[in-house]
Amino acid sequence: MPTVSHIVKKIVSEQPFVEEGLANGIISIASLAEHMLPSIEKELGKKAKQAAVVMALRRYSEEIAEHRKKSKAFSLKGEILLKTNICDFTILKSPSLLVKLKSIHNLVNFERGDTLNVIMGSNEVSIMINERYIDKLTRFLAGEKTVNKETSLVALAIIFSGEEFFYTPGVIFNAVSRMAWNNINIYEIVSTMTELTFILNKKDSMKAYDILQEMVGK
Repeated sequence: MPTVSHIVKKIVSEQPFVEEGLANGIISIASLAEHMLPSIEKELGKKAKQAAVVMALRRYSEEIAEHRKKSKAFSLKGEILLKTNICDFTILKSPSLLVKLKSIHNLVNFERGDTLNVIMGSNEVSIMINERYIDKLTRFLAGEKTVNKETSLVALAIIFSGEEFFYTPGVIFNAVSRMAWNNINIYEIVSTMTELTFILNKKDSMKAYDILQEMVGK
């Protein structure tokens, strides 16, 4: 049978911004308890005391804070690279598309720093490429179903100096949550063992750059 404590943890864990606010002590626990009370009573199937919700929230916020103290501090070093004039195509996955993708690298010149990222999903494929290749890519994808196309994007990447990024929990979450707090939309995330790249709108590029610089600067 669920308890107030279990339900409180469930509700908070499903709302990352609320969890972040509790951890940083910037949310009124009393106000949050009052807001959550109807949802808690609905799941419990009976009335609950607001004081019990307050107590559960206070204990959980202390638990979150303690967990963060024990978490490994970020001490990752890296170089930040910004590439502008990127476009992002989303194409419906098909047998013919998979055949075409075998030669897609011929569209660009990696030796002069061209960008080409291909993300394979269950039903769709995302292709990120320099905007100067839009016409070339459009012809390359002739006969395929383009679901969406975004332009005026940037690729903002951290090139880490070692493999620690790959084995350090929370690096991507840390970057994504900071960007979300600053109302920055992320179109795509591309990662390898030592690289983490975010595809963003050009208008958000400098704000996002400052966020990542703060992370690696520490």
